[in-house]
Amino acid sequence: MDLFQLSWTALRTAVAGLADEDFARPSGCTGWLVRDLVCHLVIDAQDVLITLVTPSAEEPTHDAVTYWHVTDTPPAGDDPLDALTVRLAAAYEDPGLLTFHLDDVGSAAGRAAELADPALRVSTQDMVLTAGDYLSAYVLEWTLHHLDLIAHLPGAERPPAESLARARAMLEEIAGAPFPASWADEDALRIGTGRRAPTDAERAGLDGRWDGRLPLVLG
Repeated sequence: MDLFQLSWTALRTAVAGLADEDFARPSGCTGWLVRDLVCHLVIDAQDVLITLVTPSAEEPTHDAVTYWHVTDTPPAGDDPLDALTVRLAAAYEDPGLLTFHLDDVGSAAGRAAELADPALRVSTQDMVLTAGDYLSAYVLEWTLHHLDLIAHLPGAERPPAESLARARAMLEEIAGAPFPASWADEDALRIGTGRRAPTDAERAGLDGRWDGRLPLVLG
């Protein structure tokens, strides 16, 4: 729960520190500009609010790791929902309106998470999780998108070390194998999810457990 707040606050702070011209730069998400990614974060924050007020009487079916599933198709930016996100982002026109909306809805999502009972069972996407597991799953979401946000902004604030470490551990649990210890957490997350290709030296550090398994496309 604490890492949810830490990673979410850091991501929103990074967005608040962007210059207007930064919103037109490419992000680390294929086909999306920074403004498109920020618009996606608004939708994510709405999802958090909706899920936390959608209780379930059923037993949990998933946890923070099994919430994620690995697909075979890397995003190409042409998914209908992705296309809608791009149109919504463009409709804001003024980046200040977009950051205001994220701060408004994002603050509410953070407050709802802070007030949530970790043992509360909630329903989302045909899954039932405890609120604690649901919010923990979002540490990976926030951390990856923080890396996406700053992919072409070298001077921007990076994700907290604690968030990076936890996101890496979750990705390794999803994969069922650890990344080489020589890889920094940022590199493990970027390479592991296909956000960049490994160098020859990095590829040489992978053992047989990773043959044919990269990238891990999360859905």
